[in-house]
Amino acid sequence: MTKVMVFGTFDMIHEGHVDLFRQARALASDPYLIVSVARDASASRIKGASPRHTEGERVAHVATNPLVDKAVLGDEVGYVKHIMEEGPDIIALGYDQLGEFVDHLENELKKVGVGAQVVRLAAYRPDVYKTSKLL
Repeated sequence: MTKVMVFGTFDMIHEGHVDLFRQARALASDPYLIVSVARDASASRIKGASPRHTEGERVAHVATNPLVDKAVLGDEVGYVKHIMEEGPDIIALGYDQLGEFVDHLENELKKVGVGAQVVRLAAYRPDVYKTSKLL
């Protein structure tokens, strides 16, 4: 089993997210997909607005997707602790994930001994399937 981890707010699940899950699963012949759902405070800080749904609602909704093996909430402060707990073999970043988290991810993981491979996934029709455009 190869643990693959992805991250996001997931205020709604649309075809772009489903494609993200598919691409992440395709990175391994025996994938176990872990989806990390951003905490309310983190999502608000990163996106500049509060999610429409609570973190509890969002993680519960993600967990019902048949491509997802496990849905977890991200850390309340930082991001490394829950990655260490899950122990992914691969971390798959979405095409549009930017910022401090992404910029420092590989170095932070090395510091704590997490040897996950970090890969970037391709966009899937971002002109249509982007939460900010669909809401």
